[in-house]
Amino acid sequence: MYAMTWGNPPKLEPTKPKQSKVIRPEDLAGDSESSQQKALFAWAALSVGRYPQLEWLYHTPNGGLRDMRTAVNLKAEGVRSGVPDVFLPWGHNFRYGCYIEMKIDKYRNHKNGGLSDDQIKWRDYLFSAGYYSAVCYSWTEARDTLIAYLEGKL
Repeated sequence: MYAMTWGNPPKLEPTKPKQSKVIRPEDLAGDSESSQQKALFAWAALSVGRYPQLEWLYHTPNGGLRDMRTAVNLKAEGVRSGVPDVFLPWGHNFRYGCYIEMKIDKYRNHKNGGLSDDQIKWRDYLFSAGYYSAVCYSWTEARDTLIAYLEGKL
């Protein structure tokens, strides 16, 4: 027969809850459209308390490099070339919502501001259909556009 003995249980000291590190938009913003967009969404997450509509801000993943099989499937599922990157589905001031096409600053002085023909068609259509649509060349421009839109200045 084996005897089992247990020692005193270890004393557990209260632990402090882990502090979540706040990701600041400035920490994410780089030279790519993707990093600028990530910074915009970090700002939006931090700003939902002031602008609750930002909870509904979303990205439409129409661009990017994809393998042929994925591209064919996405096309069959309804992905459309030229659709703006970001959408805020909140209407006011006779507008149904706010679309933003993100570009990086180096395209600002390119032909059509770096917009493709399909992007121009979408921008023009969205305006005619009652949406606000903007091209922004940094997360701060997109932030300022969204604030102005939400505050009824656009």
